[in-house]
Amino acid sequence: MYNYRKVTDDLYWVGADDHRLALFENIHPLYHGVSYNSYVLLDEQTVLFDTADWSVGRQFIENVKAVLGGRSLDYMVINHVEPDHAASIEEILLRWPEVKIITTPKAVIILRQFGFPIETEQIAEVKEGDTWCFGTHTVTFVNAPMVHWPEAMVTFDLTNGVLFSADAFGSFRSLDGKLFADEHNFPVEWIDDARRYYTNIVGKYGPQVMALLKKAGGLDIKYICPLHGPVWRKDIGYILDKYVHWASYKPEENGVMIVYASMYGNTENAAEILASKLAERGITNTRLYDVSSTHVSYLISDLFKYSHLVLASVTYNLGIFPPMHNFLADMKALNLQNRTVAIMENGSWAIRSGALMKEKVEALKHMTILNDSVTLASSLREQNIAEVDALADAIAASIVAS
Repeated sequence: MYNYRKVTDDLYWVGADDHRLALFENIHPLYHGVSYNSYVLLDEQTVLFDTADWSVGRQFIENVKAVLGGRSLDYMVINHVEPDHAASIEEILLRWPEVKIITTPKAVIILRQFGFPIETEQIAEVKEGDTWCFGTHTVTFVNAPMVHWPEAMVTFDLTNGVLFSADAFGSFRSLDGKLFADEHNFPVEWIDDARRYYTNIVGKYGPQVMALLKKAGGLDIKYICPLHGPVWRKDIGYILDKYVHWASYKPEENGVMIVYASMYGNTENAAEILASKLAERGITNTRLYDVSSTHVSYLISDLFKYSHLVLASVTYNLGIFPPMHNFLADMKALNLQNRTVAIMENGSWAIRSGALMKEKVEALKHMTILNDSVTLASSLREQNIAEVDALADAIAASIVAS
């Protein structure tokens, strides 16, 4: 049975939720599902904006057919060809073989790499600034390279102010019937999923996102229709502000994220004592994470949120404990910068983790490493308390000054 919703005059959401997928891109855990969004415009000519993952293909096709109500499908605008959005293209071609595809030249190349049976005469290639009129509605196209694939574009409806934003402004989490962001308590229910989506999927490409935001600033946007997550029709400035912070690598909040790597609980104990000492100094906006039991996507997400990071690691095979090493590698891969970092190290003979973590952090852009640090020999003892106090003082002073 079809399940669609009206976005605004002539425009309908025809996407679907996926509650069964365990790992997005086979990497990132999905505990609350994900939505695959697609939209149909009913003008003098009918237009489908993107398709959906084949996991929800049956629901998606039923929705498209129901909205069209027996009309033909004239155009299909493809903003992004990643398979979670493009997988159902062939199904559309089978049902509406006369449909014309509007997309970028790079998208055509990638579509053919995926093996879609698209004839040259079916394709209309567009570039930035081109316009297309479907009757009442005229759209224009804006290139969005590396947000987060090179072929990506966004489409703006000049008639009703709808921005079809591809993967920009997307989020993990299923909609569960509530299409619009204002139908949810977004700052409470959704912001963590939106941040985790952005930071792990798009986070590396901050300069490219800032370039897109600059272009979007010149548009009279009344709706944002992303390919994942809710549609924005109110408080658009809220999500734009979040994107400015994330894309410019500016912390959302002054706070401390303590990430520890502990084999037998001794480094964990030191991290917890540091957190207590920070609280005694009035620093309570803190999060404590075990790097071994927390998926790295959550660590990266909170790292985009908080201003300060404490790395606490045991030495392992004369190196950094492997899950901590992987976390540092992800920080580099996702271009993390503009953070203040403190280091705690532990080891039972050759204590090396601190120097090695410092080396990894120094390789990142615009990072500040506090001079105060803590070195443990196997466990935290009375003679180390002064070091922990000094580190807590240094973190607290840095937060006050920031």
